[in-house]
Amino acid sequence: MNYQQILQKAIDYIEDHLHESLTLESVASYTGFSKYHFLRIFQKETGMTVGDYVRMRRLAGAASMLLYTDESIINIAYHFRFGAQESFTRAFKKVYHMPPGQYRRIMNSIIHKNGGKNMKQQQKIKGWFLSGSHPFNYEIGIDTKEVHQGKCSGYLKSVTVQSADEFATMMQQFKADKFLGKRVKLSAFVKTKNMDGFCGLWMRVDNSLNDVLQFDNMSDRPIVKDTNWNLYSIVLDVPENSAFISFGVLLSGKGHVWVDQFKFEEVDKSVPTTNLEIAYDILDEPINLSFEE
Repeated sequence: MNYQQILQKAIDYIEDHLHESLTLESVASYTGFSKYHFLRIFQKETGMTVGDYVRMRRLAGAASMLLYTDESIINIAYHFRFGAQESFTRAFKKVYHMPPGQYRRIMNSIIHKNGGKNMKQQQKIKGWFLSGSHPFNYEIGIDTKEVHQGKCSGYLKSVTVQSADEFATMMQQFKADKFLGKRVKLSAFVKTKNMDGFCGLWMRVDNSLNDVLQFDNMSDRPIVKDTNWNLYSIVLDVPENSAFISFGVLLSGKGHVWVDQFKFEEVDKSVPTTNLEIAYDILDEPINLSFEE
């Protein structure tokens, strides 16, 4: 069974209630599943328990507030439902490897040296490159304010886009050798804003002649509105004659999309693929050869 919609519904609920009391029972009840069944689904798809996920998201929000507000550490702790500053400091230090006050001082100095509110990397981001129909009308970079987990996320946004037909992608490409004959799941957390087009994850499997063997760009389930962080995935087979795997995030038209926590994993054949079949209408014979019809 495909639990993607159930999982996205649960994550939306969590994001909307991060500053309120959240329990496994309340989230499971919202999805209509028993808490034990829901916990198995959630943990299998995200790799963490509901409690760990909520704590991670609250800490990411706290890290952003430390950098982009003057709010006191104790108020930030209370805002994200930590009962005391001491418990907040312990949890924060476990993830960010330094206490909140030190994190604020050090990271603020780094951001200041990079010349702005966000650490926008105008040069290449390691492993990633910008492509598409009009890449010069888009921008990619690193953001320390809108973060799903850890210290930063990647972003792709329109800058001088004029037409809805323009698109760009922040992408990578690598050899398919490690995944030959396997079924692979690509997943990532995505957030969108100021959307006047659509976006989605994408993945393509090619052979050595650059023929497309498997492909999905979420065109049958696009992200077309402003959304909070949520988890999306693509599942494709990697045939034995595969040579390359390409993947990334696509933005068509205007908008701003953040991505974080990309993950590749092998899945078994019980997980359905999302491959988009590319159909071609083959004519029985040539037509309109004189262009008069």
